[in-house]
Amino acid sequence: MAEGDFGHAETFVRQHDRDRYLASLVLRGQERLDVLALDAFNADVAMIRERVSEPGPGEIRLQWWNDALTGEGHGDVRSNPLAAALLDTMNRRSIPAGTLQRLLGARRFDLYDDPMPDLESFEGYAGETNATLLHLSAMIANDGVFIESGDAAGHLGVAEAIIGHLRAFGFNASRGRLFLPLNVFNANGVEEAEIFAGVESEGLTEAIGQLLELAEDHLTKAASAIRHLPSQVRPTFARLPILKAQLAALKDVGDGPYTMPPDLPDWQKIGRVVWWTWRGGR
Repeated sequence: MAEGDFGHAETFVRQHDRDRYLASLVLRGQERLDVLALDAFNADVAMIRERVSEPGPGEIRLQWWNDALTGEGHGDVRSNPLAAALLDTMNRRSIPAGTLQRLLGARRFDLYDDPMPDLESFEGYAGETNATLLHLSAMIANDGVFIESGDAAGHLGVAEAIIGHLRAFGFNASRGRLFLPLNVFNANGVEEAEIFAGVESEGLTEAIGQLLELAEDHLTKAASAIRHLPSQVRPTFARLPILKAQLAALKDVGDGPYTMPPDLPDWQKIGRVVWWTWRGGR
């Protein structure tokens, strides 16, 4: 194990996935480093779409990661510190490559401009991405032994996806992209072209409201499921109090759905994470 690889992964998450980095501060030792290695892999994959101008190069990068996971990569894969840290973590915690390959498969959606068609597809995407990270983090906290965290990971993963994409709704719409389920908007009389044009309407407000209610329901179910997990596993779900605060800000936003609401400063997020963890994830 090269300590520099894990240090690089930690820095990468701190720079590119701030909330996951802040949530990791309640973890300790190698457990924290292994979770950050997983988060760094996810952050790198999630950023591919922003690094490329067309799907082709993005597909190549996803394939590189796929090959790295299975030991089929060309050249010295471990010269990439993020890959080296991830592979060390996979070996130490018995993380199956297939699980991360499914995450890569889901991330192919990011490379194209097709809208997310429906709620079922959205929840499947969230399950293979956000929920997978949470489930594997719980495994890491359980010394690499499988633990049934499906309800906690599943509900929190979907809530995280809804909240994140509602926060970035205006930004993505301005670029002709829709990650939230199109059928929720269509059911309220809102067409894809209206979203991309930045049109506000009662139907859009209603659709956004329904998604906020759905996120809140998933957060409530996640909180209940987390309380039933072993105490050593709960801190890996410390994103929960940050997401609750971000959901509240989305509900209170007065500048319309296309404006990203203000976020909490880091010190307040850290305080919420520490307090939630101190109370045993309650």
